[in-house]
Amino acid sequence: MSKKKNNSQGYSQRKVNTREVKQRFLIVCEGEKTEPNYFISFRVPKNVVEIDVQGLGENPSKLVQSAKKLKKHDDYDQVWCVFDRDSWTPEDFNNAIKNAQQQGFKVAYSHEAFEVWYVLHFEFLNTGIPRTDYLNKLTSLFGREYHKNSETIYDELYDKQSIGIRFDF
Repeated sequence: MSKKKNNSQGYSQRKVNTREVKQRFLIVCEGEKTEPNYFISFRVPKNVVEIDVQGLGENPSKLVQSAKKLKKHDDYDQVWCVFDRDSWTPEDFNNAIKNAQQQGFKVAYSHEAFEVWYVLHFEFLNTGIPRTDYLNKLTSLFGREYHKNSETIYDELYDKQSIGIRFDF
């Protein structure tokens, strides 16, 4: 007769190979360069988070439809649609938000331009400023000329920020 060890947990004491579950994000952007350059540079642990960024250059409603198609082809934990209020019609803008929410997608939008997110890295802003003023504002905040579509913008903002918009995973 063999004796079994009494294991109060009911599980083997040997270690089993485990791996962390990787979260997968899809971020589809209205802009083809500005927004993707920002999101691609997120400082995330690659073994825990994977971010697929697509700069599609589409109006908000079309962007949501494209996100829906992309999600069908791959498995994502979260889908984000990022667009500006811009000069899109209220119907297009509102329908895009409604359709995204119906799909379970998250929405991030800015009035008037994505650069408002950059300003928010430096200071609280609870009022709109015209698109034409963002260049001057960012040039002043950076202490040098701001260049749209910078491929290093996230790192530059990460190092300069004072109020704490930070996406650490």
